Amino acid sequence: MIQSYNDEDALVLVSGGQDSVTCLFWALKNFKKVHCITFDYSQKHSKEIEIAQNICKKLGLTQKIVDISFLKDLVISNLFEGQNDVNEKHKLNENIPSSFVPYRNLIFLTLASAWASTINVKNIVAGVCQTDYSGYADCRDVFVKSAQTTLNLATDFKDKNVVIHTPLMWLTKCEEFKMADELGCLDFIINETLTCYNGVEKLNDFGKGCGVCPSCELRKKGFYEYKKKYQNSGNNE
Repeated sequence: MIQSYNDEDALVLVSGGQDSVTCLFWALKNFKKVHCITFDYSQKHSKEIEIAQNICKKLGLTQKIVDISFLKDLVISNLFEGQNDVNEKHKLNENIPSSFVPYRNLIFLTLASAWASTINVKNIVAGVCQTDYSGYADCRDVFVKSAQTTLNLATDFKDKNVVIHTPLMWLTKCEEFKMADELGCLDFIINETLTCYNGVEKLNDFGKGCGVCPSCELRKKGFYEYKKKYQNSGNNE
């Protein structure tokens, strides 16, 4: 499952949440050197930024924090600080949750690619996932492939063209916990990461969070499925 790029560097998008930090450990296993980039977009769960800083310090990694708080003035989302309940329907599409931030991952990948080219890195690692993507269009594989093509058409850096890695793309949350276990970072993921939309740091058996927001519900469900399927049965194949 794991391909090695031991002679290359990577830039990982690190939010401080389960997905991005699992990808961070994946990158540490597979790349020669790992850099981190974190975005502050006035999200409700801004506590994640502090968590991301602490994680990078603990792992001895360089981190660039980019302020894009202007985004809240341009797009509609209840994930921004001061907005309504994230469980509501999105104002632009009632079929997706109001926590969706339009163009967020496109902006993240564009800015990450810009920084990567500056530090002479072509590999970008992002923790997006289509299997458990909650209806977010910019977490789909087709979007990531399109973004990579567009970014490279915009620059044409030849052998330095960006390559976007998405190791979680086809994994369920249950399988993601299993991946963390295989990478030897399961306890770290549970104890150190924060994915909660409400930024609650209460430590539960599935990890930190309020336990009731959509993000916590998904994480909790995946953890219990993982325990039932792999830990309780002793089957980790």
